Amino acid sequence: MNKKLRNILFAITFFFLATNSFFPQEKNYEKMPPLKVREFFVSTLVKIGDPVLSALSKNQLKELMPIEKSPRAWDERSHVTYLEAFGRLLSGMAPWLELGSDNTPEGKLREKYIDLARKCIQNATDPSSPDFMNFVNDRQPLVDAAFFAQALLRAPNQLWEPLEEKTKENVIHALKSTRVIKPYYSNWLLFSGMIEAALDKFDGSSDNMRLDYPLNKHNEWYLGDGTYGDGPDFHWDYYNSFVIQPMILDILKTLLEKDSSRKGDYNIALKRAKRYAAIQERLISPDGTYPPIGRSLAYRFGAFQHLSQIALWKELPEEMAPSQVRSALYVMIHNQINAPGTFDKNGWLQIGLYGHQPNIGEGYISTGSLYLCSEAFLVLGLPAEAPFWKDPYQPWTQKKIWSGQNIPVDHALSE
Repeated sequence: MNKKLRNILFAITFFFLATNSFFPQEKNYEKMPPLKVREFFVSTLVKIGDPVLSALSKNQLKELMPIEKSPRAWDERSHVTYLEAFGRLLSGMAPWLELGSDNTPEGKLREKYIDLARKCIQNATDPSSPDFMNFVNDRQPLVDAAFFAQALLRAPNQLWEPLEEKTKENVIHALKSTRVIKPYYSNWLLFSGMIEAALDKFDGSSDNMRLDYPLNKHNEWYLGDGTYGDGPDFHWDYYNSFVIQPMILDILKTLLEKDSSRKGDYNIALKRAKRYAAIQERLISPDGTYPPIGRSLAYRFGAFQHLSQIALWKELPEEMAPSQVRSALYVMIHNQINAPGTFDKNGWLQIGLYGHQPNIGEGYISTGSLYLCSEAFLVLGLPAEAPFWKDPYQPWTQKKIWSGQNIPVDHALSE
């Protein structure tokens, strides 16, 4: 390549980087009616989830779901990938499903997926079902049984109460069966805690040691300024959002329903969570990208589960308007979901952060793992008339500051 051509290519590359035009954004999204943004969220969640729920509801998930693995896969992953897909997807969809059905087009769509989800729960936990899932073999099922339990806690009125008694018995047995799995001394402790929280709520049969130990250890592992260590050490990744803070909050919220003495612990965790949500919002660049740091980047925008959950709970920091979080999440999800190769020809997710990038996956990543991305859609649990969806567009923090606007001074959290 001659020097002149090389310089031209460098100049073109710099221009694209400077203008963020690598990322095909919705044109004029700032003027888009807010409820159109909600329609995008709903249609995208359905696009992600329909292949899983449709197949599993017919006992055809193991037959139809492909198993793509990263080049460094530890094993075939076929014994764990199906529960990964189902548990993670349902955890992200649960708040939306919990709104129930109504006569609106969206309400009728929810009715369809509530019905599919209940059939899926029946098939996934029935030992005689072709799609009965592995809850005991290897360590991975502990993780995804916890996401399944989290889904039930997030949507008890739609995903638990209407189940047939036999299905409820099967669910409880499946959750209890994971007690044979020893968690790693890390965020994995919370998987045991989440399962016990569901058992406490739905069966009154929790193991208090498995319930309290994860909370106590994470309180010890708190590092300050809204961030927990993953075990005794700090990990610069998104696991405070993938697992740690959402599960701490959901466990404590469940316990608080029965035990008012948990209020102090809950308030401390929520204070930390609000600070971490502020940090997450500030990580989103003006073009909707974020730093590709740490493990599990193939979970895509599931890295912002925590921000979505704090918005769902209406606990965003005072200086943060709900509509600016909506706008930031919209642009981020729009960028990634529309990248070529995100889905295969049959609509199943493929490994990658931006499109199809198999090499970005760790040894534990397979097709089922990828459905943790659904956790970014927790905000759909807010009804369409909520300010999050109805308020006019507002730019998010980086969008404001890099366009010359004034923003509040940022301060660390002190306790």
